[in-house]
Amino acid sequence: MPAKPKTWKQKMQAKPPHIVRLDKDFAGVPAGARLLISCPMEVADYLRNRVPAGETRSIQQMRRELAALRGADAACPVSTAIFLRTVAEAAWDELEAGAPATAIAPFWRVVDPQSPLARKLRAGSAWIEQQRAAEQEAGGG
Repeated sequence: MPAKPKTWKQKMQAKPPHIVRLDKDFAGVPAGARLLISCPMEVADYLRNRVPAGETRSIQQMRRELAALRGADAACPVSTAIFLRTVAEAAWDELEAGAPATAIAPFWRVVDPQSPLARKLRAGSAWIEQQRAAEQEAGGG
């Protein structure tokens, strides 16, 4: 019998962040660079503690800041995007279970509502736009 797929909450419990030195160019990061492989928990922590209500960041800016916090030259664009989706879907599960938006990782502060990622998320672009607008109206940012 095939294994039951992991829940988004289970996927949040990935390996801890680590840094690798690239032996060849990868996704716009040159060979020799120290590349941060983050984790979903670190991305969630970043969203909660480094992006104030009413403000937004691009995924690229988040990657630069995460890399700087860990002393790396760059953060992996592939895994960071995967981890951001994991955080967003786990947060959506929490919302559906009755948690208030103020209690979940505020993924809408980094996920651009017009991005391909936003269209993949169960939350959807319109909800992300609503959350951003609500924070602006509440005086954040």
